Formats: sequence, structure tokens, C-alpha cells
Amino acid sequence: MRFVLLGAGVFVPSLLVLQGQAGAPAGLPLPVAVAVAAAGGLAAWWTRRSWWPLAVVGAAGYAWLLLWPPLLAASYHAGRDLARGRDAAAYLGGCAAVCGASALVGTWRGGPHELMAAAPGNALLMALAVVGLPFALGRWERARREVRRRAEREQVARAEQARAQERARIAREMHDVVAHRVSLIVLHAGALEVRTSDEEAARAAALIGGIGREALANLRDVLGVLRAPEPAGGGASAVAPPPTLADLDRLLDQSRALGIEVVRHDEGPARAVRPAVERTAYRVVQEALTNVHKHAADARTDVRLRYRPGALEVEVRNRAPASPPGGLPGAGWGLVGLRERVELLGGTLRTSAQDGGGFLVAAVIPA
Repeated sequence: MRFVLLGAGVFVPSLLVLQGQAGAPAGLPLPVAVAVAAAGGLAAWWTRRSWWPLAVVGAAGYAWLLLWPPLLAASYHAGRDLARGRDAAAYLGGCAAVCGASALVGTWRGGPHELMAAAPGNALLMALAVVGLPFALGRWERARREVRRRAEREQVARAEQARAQERARIAREMHDVVAHRVSLIVLHAGALEVRTSDEEAARAAALIGGIGREALANLRDVLGVLRAPEPAGGGASAVAPPPTLADLDRLLDQSRALGIEVVRHDEGPARAVRPAVERTAYRVVQEALTNVHKHAADARTDVRLRYRPGALEVEVRNRAPASPPGGLPGAGWGLVGLRERVELLGGTLRTSAQDGGGFLVAAVIPA
């Protein structure tokens, strides 16, 4: 729409100039004047792709007919778009030659054309009004645009620096607090495994140590992601592959080793789904089992996967009343983050206490 208005803004004044309303009359028949003005308007509309046709029309129209609107519009575009000083100087030199040609034509034609184009004072005034001022306005617009772009680049750079600093701070906190505590758990579990004479306690200690070492490995991957600069192409960092449904049985075995009765049910023919769906389904089961460990360690738990035509349904239900308060502490954000993860894929998460005791975590994830 902007270029249509620009074309109209060149066509109408050009027609007035050719009829002698805003310049020296060209003495052209009306159909010819309309055609010449339309050529200027069409060239102005074409500046959405290139402004050089407008410059050619403007140069020819000004030199022969003192038709100034196309040259005025072309001078603005030249000032705005020409990046190198050599190109700008070449354009201004060409405009000077066009003004000289217009003066020669004015001398030959005489009358108002000679007065406006050949008289030194008027010729200089016309050159400034038609070429100098619009060219200077275009250069100002170019400089303003460059300043805006530079400010945007600086703002992006500052935001990236602040983000990197915050990531580094989070990584330091996680390393100094979480990694240290998990390392102590692994060390104490190893010591208990070596020193105890109870085989069951030794197996439990070995299981705790293995889970702790796996947690440290996962934490090391997360810290690597936080400390590493973001890839330029937006790709993923080189860390261990995230868990999928193929790792679900190992997750359930870890809970069974802690004495929780966990039963898995698969409904419908299993099929491949998107990796993001598999990861999210795994995290739903993981978070639900974590809550069982904290609040209902003696509960029988059913893990159910339903493969629907358009979705994967995950349901984790424990069927015994939760133990009294006093279990493991939680941050309180596990289900909140889980809901966000599910909703990012267009799914829904439902959590509710069950009649007669127990708790349900159910997710429907479009597959």
C-alpha cells in the first residue's frame, strides 16, 4: 500500500507540472502528458524492488521537460539506500549533469523553461530543492536507521550477556549445593555398603549409590548446558541423550528396589511417537513416582500407558492412603513444571486425590 501511495504521489504532481500548474508548461497533448506522468508514477511504485528506474525517468523528465517530482523521489531513495560514499558522489554528479542538460534545453526552448532552468539563481534553487534537500533527508533517514539497528544489536548483546551471567550463577549454585549434597549421599552409601554385614542393607546401599551416581551424571550434563555458550544455530548441546519410554522399565525397577509395588500396564498397540512426547511421558511417570516415594512409600502403584489414535495417555495411580506428614521434603514445583511441560506439547495434566485414599496423576499428550 505504501508504494501505491508513493506512485500516486508522483503521478499527480507530475501531471500538474506538465500542465503548467507547478512548473514550466511542457506543451504536450493531454494523453501524452498523462502517459509521461503515469510512467513516473509506475517507476515510483516499482521502488519496492528497485529505485533505479525512477532515477532514469526522473533524469530524462527533468532534463527535457523540467519534470521534477520523479527526480525528487529518486534523490530521497538514493540518499537513503546508497551505502558507499563513492556511489553517492556518482549519483550527485549525474544529477549535476542532468541539471546542466536541463539548462541547455531551457536555453533552446526559451520562455518559462529557460527562466527556471538556465538562470543561475533559479537553476541553483531548483537543484537544491529537487536533488539536495531530498538527498540529505534520505541520508538522515539512513543514519537514523543505522543508529536504531546499532541500539538493537547492543540491546541483544546486553541481554545475552545478562543471560549468560545468570546461567553461570545458577550453575555455581547447583554445583556448590546440590552436587555437594548428592556426592555426600553417594559416599555414605558406599561406606554403608562396604561396612554393613546385612545383605539387604548392602543391596539397598548399592542401589542408593547407583542412583546417586546417575543423578550426578545428569547434574553434570545440566551444568554443562548452563555453562556452555548457546549454539549459534540454535542446536542442542552435546549432552547425554534424554530418557525415553525405553528407559521406563529401569525407572520402575529403581522404585521396586526400594520396596514399592509398581505394576506397569500397556494398552493398545505400542507405536513410535515423537521424541518430545516420549520424554514428557517419562517425566510424568518419574515425577509421580517421586511423589509416591515422598508421601506414600507403602502404596501399590499402577503405571498405565494407553496408545490412542491421536494421543498417548499416561496414568500413575497409587491405591493406598498417603502416609502421615513427615516424609521427604519437596520444593513444591514438581507438578507445576510437569503441567507446563505437558501443555507445551498441547496436552493436559490432571491430578486429584482418590476416594478411599491414593492419588492420581494423568496426562494426555497429543502424539
